[in-house]
Amino acid sequence: MSSAQQITVLGATGSIGLSTLDVIARHPQRYQVFALSGFSRLAELEALCLQHRPRYAVVADAAAAAKLRGALQGAGLATEVLEGEGGLCEVAAHPDVDAVMAAIVGAAGLKPTLAAVEAGKKVLLANKEALVMSGALFMQAVRKSGSVLLPIDSEHNAIFQCLPTDYARGLNNVGVRRILLTASGGPFRQTPLGDLQHVTPEQACAHPNWSMGRKISVDSASMMNKGLELIEACWLFDSPPSKVEVVIHPQSVIHSLVDYVDGSVLAQLGNPDMRTPISHALAWPERIDSGVLPLDLFAIARLDFLPPDEQRFPCLRLARQAAEASGTAPAMLNAANEVAVAAFLERRIRFPEIASMIDAVLNAQPAQPVDSLETVLAADGSARAQAEHWLSHHGR
Repeated sequence: MSSAQQITVLGATGSIGLSTLDVIARHPQRYQVFALSGFSRLAELEALCLQHRPRYAVVADAAAAAKLRGALQGAGLATEVLEGEGGLCEVAAHPDVDAVMAAIVGAAGLKPTLAAVEAGKKVLLANKEALVMSGALFMQAVRKSGSVLLPIDSEHNAIFQCLPTDYARGLNNVGVRRILLTASGGPFRQTPLGDLQHVTPEQACAHPNWSMGRKISVDSASMMNKGLELIEACWLFDSPPSKVEVVIHPQSVIHSLVDYVDGSVLAQLGNPDMRTPISHALAWPERIDSGVLPLDLFAIARLDFLPPDEQRFPCLRLARQAAEASGTAPAMLNAANEVAVAAFLERRIRFPEIASMIDAVLNAQPAQPVDSLETVLAADGSARAQAEHWLSHHGR
């Protein structure tokens, strides 16, 4: 084996995966791609395999595996092609892997991310849904295995950088008064409320600051992304929801802040480029070049801050309620949101109905305590069924 760190990238064809591979390619002596996974973008995954020559590639099913296997063999690559959830878990927990970038979108990333944690890997967590769904179980697995969990969301990575190294002793014990989670406000921050009925998927996906996939772009437009991040922050930093405050910051230059009891407020600033948190986590506790341009404060000139409008962004309120209810509520929230966003992207519901569907699902059944992964997955399945039922009566 090479002395370079062996990296598995789950969700390699998405924006986070591609940014990770860009950082890795800048440091070939330090990092080597061990495995790549991709769901539906087979041509893109094939190109990445040709470029990075991983030992393993993972695709969704047998048909995709056969197609990719033939293409790679024809190109003279020895890359072994695996399939399905089992393949994802295998490359996440493989004994030769040093670190795993967990960047599969949505609930599909839960089991392979947990597999990496249980195997004691260094886990770069971009799949917030895994932690949202199974918070207590996930963090228990981290503590039991000794896995190093590093946040990749720019906000959580900023908080991590602004906290003292011993924050695990408890936020109160290290003088933290509150966490300030910044949000851009997305493309509809100033859209008249009445016009939200008519916004299109294309408008929702046109984020003013970040280049992201369609699902996370819609989440940003509804601010459900910030709601999921609020829940994630509670688990990552062992904080009650009451200590996490959301702040609208349209420039996306301050990525989050930590407010201390002595009056100090520490902030992490940077250009809106995911290669910054990725490189920080890859090299932690060292720092390496990410390829991101230096921040030009004179070009930015001003930084604005506003309170979030929960009438405009009801998803944020629903997420906070789920965080406070705890148990299976966050898993139900996430499942309903995934169904709702897919329906909106398919033009089956209007943008404001995303929140309506989620609200209906959360009110359909009470949250249950989480005692096992099976409980989490059952709540996820039940919430999806409830969401589909709502859609059958209210969708177009």
